[in-house]
Amino acid sequence: MIIKFTLNYVNVEIDVNPLERTLDVLRTEYGLFATKEGCGEGECGACGILLDGNIVNSCVVPIGNVNNKEIVTIEGYSKTKRFEILSNSFKDAGAVQCGFCIPGMMIAGEALLRKYPKPTLENIKEGISGNLCRCTGYNMIIKAINLASQRGDGLW
Repeated sequence: MIIKFTLNYVNVEIDVNPLERTLDVLRTEYGLFATKEGCGEGECGACGILLDGNIVNSCVVPIGNVNNKEIVTIEGYSKTKRFEILSNSFKDAGAVQCGFCIPGMMIAGEALLRKYPKPTLENIKEGISGNLCRCTGYNMIIKAINLASQRGDGLW
């Protein structure tokens, strides 16, 4: 089946089984390896992408569900000014340890800041609640998102 969608701001189409996982298509067909498989069950957030501006776990989304929609992965997001601010905030807050969860955390941060440009502590905790981090703990990640909110005033 031909699936048409926008991937990282470029219109694409692919002939693929519509039941294949979006995660697998992104990695194998488009070489977008920063979107990672952690649990494969939609529980850890490592495979987080933006689908029409909302965060989803790509390991549980069949590619057929993205027809005529927009996907932004961390690779596409990394070309934006907002990414630069969020990334620098993660670095400055010491929120990056092993890095496995960071692409999903960054996508979660973007989705959160789109919804709440000036998030409360509770907004941030809820916004990253679908993402697991085994190294950093969450305090530095919360601090990083709060810092990005301040630094990116007006961008979100």
